Amino acid sequence: MTDTSAMKSDPSSAGTGSPEAQQDARDWVRILARYRDPSSLRSAFELLATFVPFIGLWALAWWSLSFSYPLAVLLAAVNGLFLVRLFMIQHDCGHAAFFKSRRLSDWVGRAIGVVTLTPYDVWKRTHAEHHASAGNLDKRGMGDVHTLTVDEYQNLSLPWRLQYRLYRNPLVLFGLGPFYLFFIQNRIPLGLMRAGRKYWVSAMGTNLALAVVLGALYYFGGPAPLLFIFVPTTLMAASLGVWLFYVQHQFEETYWDHEPDWQLHDAALHGSSHYLMPGVLRWFSANIGMHHVHHLQSRVPFYRLPEVLRDHPPLAEAQCLTIRESLAGVGLQLWDKNGRRLISFAEARRGSVAPTR
Repeated sequence: MTDTSAMKSDPSSAGTGSPEAQQDARDWVRILARYRDPSSLRSAFELLATFVPFIGLWALAWWSLSFSYPLAVLLAAVNGLFLVRLFMIQHDCGHAAFFKSRRLSDWVGRAIGVVTLTPYDVWKRTHAEHHASAGNLDKRGMGDVHTLTVDEYQNLSLPWRLQYRLYRNPLVLFGLGPFYLFFIQNRIPLGLMRAGRKYWVSAMGTNLALAVVLGALYYFGGPAPLLFIFVPTTLMAASLGVWLFYVQHQFEETYWDHEPDWQLHDAALHGSSHYLMPGVLRWFSANIGMHHVHHLQSRVPFYRLPEVLRDHPPLAEAQCLTIRESLAGVGLQLWDKNGRRLISFAEARRGSVAPTR
């Protein structure tokens, strides 16, 4: 990853690990506030530019069912990219970053939530908690990828170690995990079961709308559209979405700390990656790879994030993570508190951790 010392090239930035660096991280919030205003016209265009092709590919895949199931599945898998982008629009709605009207953003987010199998108000609450506690070792568990420290892992009994190793296996994280999350877990307000009626209404309302949509698909097309279009599209989008979320915070030099040493803006800047992707993937992912900027100022619309990096080169150079580096990061599962980096199970087993300071 790019050395964060590049931040020193800007008067409002510095390296990590000092009071000045923490102040600089907070300063970025103020600097980036000028980019928060969305354009209603641009937002409407981005929504249409995503939803219309999504519906078009759905129709094309449905038509292809009459002569080729494999083609239908292929088109459905491609359509998963548009579903990822719809989720990212829902994500911006949840941050009140898509339309100037918060009410309009919320209702657009709720409607998209039916398509993404994600109860909007439930997700909005858990995602807000993720933003409020990312990198905080004392507030893990809500809206993040479960991560243990080396000491915590070594103090586990064998069955619990095996459970954690299974959880961190790529086949579970990016295969079974996305299926469980979107098809099963999202059907109830897990984590908010006693948080109020609002979250049950969100979950059950989404389930009811989803049942109507799926029932209509079955009525007009039988099981084929569900099995060969709906399921592949959703699974592709779910796996890609989980992958993007994973690489945005799970990289070697990320940020974790216990309170009171944990600092919100430092965690935002140094615990979130700038995932470098080709232009077409940046479009489908709605620039979510510029995640350090998003965590610093979550109300910046996704289509203004490139503008931020253009205007502030230190942010463009900070926390850079290539696709190759992100693949290597899958093998890092434990946080070494002394070395302040993620390490692998093998490194922990060999004792390749930094000595206690």
